[in-house]
Amino acid sequence: MKKILNVLVLTLILASCKDGGGKRFEVSGTIINSPENIVYLEAIPLTNMEPERVDSMKLDANGKFVLKTKAKESCAYLIRIGNNNKPPLAAVINDASKINLNVSFVKGSTFAENYEVSGSKASGQLKEFMTKLNTQLQKIYFNVLKADSLRGTEKADSVVLALENENRQITIGLKELLTTSIQQSEDPALTMFELGNYQGMQRELVFKLIPMTNDEVFKIINETAEKFPSHSGIQAIKKHWDIEMAKIENPPPTSSWVGKQAPEISLPDVNGKMVTLSSYRGKYVLVDFWASWCGPCRMENPTIVAAYNKFKGRNFDILGVSFDNPGEKSRWLEAIANDKLGWTQVSDLRGWDSAVVPVYNFNPDGGIPGIPYNVLVDPQGKVIAEGLKGAALDMKLDEVLK
Repeated sequence: MKKILNVLVLTLILASCKDGGGKRFEVSGTIINSPENIVYLEAIPLTNMEPERVDSMKLDANGKFVLKTKAKESCAYLIRIGNNNKPPLAAVINDASKINLNVSFVKGSTFAENYEVSGSKASGQLKEFMTKLNTQLQKIYFNVLKADSLRGTEKADSVVLALENENRQITIGLKELLTTSIQQSEDPALTMFELGNYQGMQRELVFKLIPMTNDEVFKIINETAEKFPSHSGIQAIKKHWDIEMAKIENPPPTSSWVGKQAPEISLPDVNGKMVTLSSYRGKYVLVDFWASWCGPCRMENPTIVAAYNKFKGRNFDILGVSFDNPGEKSRWLEAIANDKLGWTQVSDLRGWDSAVVPVYNFNPDGGIPGIPYNVLVDPQGKVIAEGLKGAALDMKLDEVLK
């Protein structure tokens, strides 16, 4: 669950990866067959925030480049050509002052397939992990496609069952791969990159990865913080998780909107047109509070998309209310597109200063603790459920939309 505190934590962790002092390092190499002539170096925060560009240059006639930056401590970086919608070519860890990278660009290939890295032990380990992860994810994906193509045919049940069993074994192996890789890691940025990538793949429902529980993630963070006591980014994450886990174990009293009239919402949509919650009277509407910077919100979005596609023709709609920050409309719009959110989205782009925050009593010390959060409103404007996630959302909508 994302809390108000997270915004400060994210800023702190990103600051350690920016070019603002510390040890200088460079990534040099060659990109063969590049369709673009500008290459970017992007710092990856140890959280779910978007990467931030720290250097760029134009490839020379032979595809060569040299990218430089400074960082106060260990960080992960992406090498990318073109805009942020395009997948990265490679990733490195700054555990060495000079890293060499050679990329052979192949359209349609997956990340980690077509580059070689030298001069950095952690970067080599990262590539090895990503190669193994992607290879197994491809197997899962092709098995799913094969199973879908066989449904309804003779002997389909036995073949589909075999494919599903194979995928189940692959997912067991992938979680073991993550555990082993983290145990062998000698770099905090590498550890968090591996954990973050695995958790990111959990959002892709097609893979059905075995999820990391809060306790498992907390254990990794504690062990990493103990192993690297001088890494300020890891220590900030640990401090944040200590607070979050304490709240889970000893939750503060929370307010509830169930049984009450849903407070009015009046905010501009993506085109600046004012939208009100009261305009949805006569329908069941799920008011979904989220933000592009909120990792747990983004992980929950596939569930909400599936519910929308299933129930949208049954007197049901969704109103998305974003707590995105000032000056970040493009990030908000990009998240809407990437997560395929096909319903109306509104925001005043004021973050936690949004007009909606006090109206719905968002407050970690006795109100609604944070996002993701939602309320299900009936046709008369009364809240009939709140905080619906995962299967609970589907079950509740099935119940009321008979």
